[in-house]
Amino acid sequence: MKEKKMTALFVITGGVVGLLAVALTVFGNPANMGVCVACFIRDTAGALGLHSAANVQYIRPEILGFIGGAFFLSLIRREFKPQGGSSPLLRFLISMFVIIGALVFLGCPLRMLLRLAGGDLNALVGLAGFIAGIALGSLMLKKGFSLGRTQEQPVVSGLVMPALAAALLAFLLLRPAFIRFSESGPGSLHAPVLIALAAGLIIGGFAQSSRMCMSGGFRDLILIKHSGLLVIYAVVFIAALAGNLATGKFHAGFANQPIAHSDFLWNFLGMALAGYGSVLLGGCPLRQTIMAGEGNADAAICVLGLVAGAALSHNFGLAASPQGVPLNGKIACVIGFGVITCIALFNSGKNGARA
Repeated sequence: MKEKKMTALFVITGGVVGLLAVALTVFGNPANMGVCVACFIRDTAGALGLHSAANVQYIRPEILGFIGGAFFLSLIRREFKPQGGSSPLLRFLISMFVIIGALVFLGCPLRMLLRLAGGDLNALVGLAGFIAGIALGSLMLKKGFSLGRTQEQPVVSGLVMPALAAALLAFLLLRPAFIRFSESGPGSLHAPVLIALAAGLIIGGFAQSSRMCMSGGFRDLILIKHSGLLVIYAVVFIAALAGNLATGKFHAGFANQPIAHSDFLWNFLGMALAGYGSVLLGGCPLRQTIMAGEGNADAAICVLGLVAGAALSHNFGLAASPQGVPLNGKIACVIGFGVITCIALFNSGKNGARA
């Protein structure tokens, strides 16, 4: 009975997320970018002045909704548990490379699936890379990789990320002079604030309840032959595909896809890096955002690492564009594999972090 309830929750979650993602594009978000944690964090970092790419600067209310939805539901379900202290600097560093890889591909794992549902076949290459990266990370887990055990934290520690989300929402609504907003490009395309915030809150609540995580789904399939979490993403794809077909937003092919490039090698490697790091962190960017809302300080550190990585990507010319991947981005991606592998090896087996 419990398994049937969880399957039903997974199906409902996938349907809600897939349809809301398409709805957000109908209301103004960029095509195939109804939901993208990497893109939303990148835009928000730009709005705060952490990078100067003028076309990707906007405080995305969806990301604030993810945190808020997870926070409120975790309180209701008595699952708000401030904890942390598990190798924060290493988590920060790995997270930086996760988003660097995602921005080489141009999207987080969830946007990868939404791009595919919109007909972007480049996402198939990204999906293959993502699975390969997860397989590599899973191999490290088999070798005993660990970042150490978390410990109970003061309540105020768990409130920091929800408080930051509330502050950012105030900045978005009040628009003080020090906040930057794009006048053109992807950052200028967005759904109305209240609609985007409501969608974020709903998705955040469902993601908190279902433990939605794409890297975790493939990890579980590889390690314990359990495909439960992947049900969510199968339904996300079906729902988003149906929504795109119904609204005329489905356009199949490799070329001329919105906010995407067709450099197959780097689509593969970018998502491989994102998958590799996500497995070692214990969750994809969406999952880290949700756990941060639940009071997990380690996840909050990961979110800050994602913000830093997004800023670096645009300040140092690492992020891809529809024209392709710059040399700096390719170099950073290769360095990312090396750094994450060193961290994995030094924290595995006898060298692993002490519990």
